[in-house]
Amino acid sequence: MPDGQLRQPLEGECENSSPRVPPFEVQSAPPKNDGPVDLDRKQIQKAMREKLLEREEEYELAVKWRDHQDKKALDMFIRPYMRLAISIASRFKVYGLPLNDLIQEGNVGLMQAANRFDPDREVRFSTYASWWIKASIQDFILRNWSIVRTGTTAAHKSLFFNFKRVKAQIDGLSEGPLSQGNRQKLAEEMGVRTKDVELMEGRLSGVDRSLNAPIGEGEGFSWQDTLESMDPTPDQTVQHAVDTAKTKAIIQKAMSSLTDREVMIVSERQLSGETVTLASLGGRLGISKERVRQIEAQAMKKLKIRMMSIIGDPYKAGLLGT
Repeated sequence: MPDGQLRQPLEGECENSSPRVPPFEVQSAPPKNDGPVDLDRKQIQKAMREKLLEREEEYELAVKWRDHQDKKALDMFIRPYMRLAISIASRFKVYGLPLNDLIQEGNVGLMQAANRFDPDREVRFSTYASWWIKASIQDFILRNWSIVRTGTTAAHKSLFFNFKRVKAQIDGLSEGPLSQGNRQKLAEEMGVRTKDVELMEGRLSGVDRSLNAPIGEGEGFSWQDTLESMDPTPDQTVQHAVDTAKTKAIIQKAMSSLTDREVMIVSERQLSGETVTLASLGGRLGISKERVRQIEAQAMKKLKIRMMSIIGDPYKAGLLGT
């Protein structure tokens, strides 16, 4: 987006949200308390008491920051609009995240707006900044609402922030799942796929659950006890041991057809945990690395022929890669 250009609302941003700051009644000073909650309340009240800028003041401060990177001007420019971040953040409390975190994310969006604002376009900063603040808060909600990532596409973001509102318009106050017909109506209303509606309906209908939470009222079992174990079964363990022993015996028998030098090269290059380089083997054997490569290729051909005479096709047996 070009600097200073008015940004259109993102898909999924709250409807009926005005860029103007709504009236805010400053409450009386809270009782004295050194706790963090009261401190946060005091900071919010201080921000709400900041004097709003006139158009001319706003323009002068914005120009100083844009042209001269005057940090003092930036501070004077930003402070009166912190109430805008607070006001917008309060609209998103329904998603269950701490208000202080939402306000901080709103301030991040406010700073982004200040860095991109062009005062020469004769647009008030509150109008321009509101979209950046909303975008920053919405992104924070999508990243922290659940441990499972939500809103990975524009359609999912739009559904996440508008699903309940549009559902109420279509299905009334019903708390149950949508019918297939109403899912299609909702998809048409929001311009998304029915598949996306079904996915978001499922995500919004449940909450994250700890695997350590007990099942029922008793403490004997937790949800993690119901997970399928990834460890091999006893039958699989025995079968693996038998197959491994059989494979080793076949390879050892086939290796008897190789010379000592070929056995060394094949063992170091194909059967060891860490593959030894051709140059390293060449230095130990007193030959060039190209000669080592030739011997290895010749040995592997001999090994293949010998193994085929023992078990048939070694590739089907899984003893050699394709």
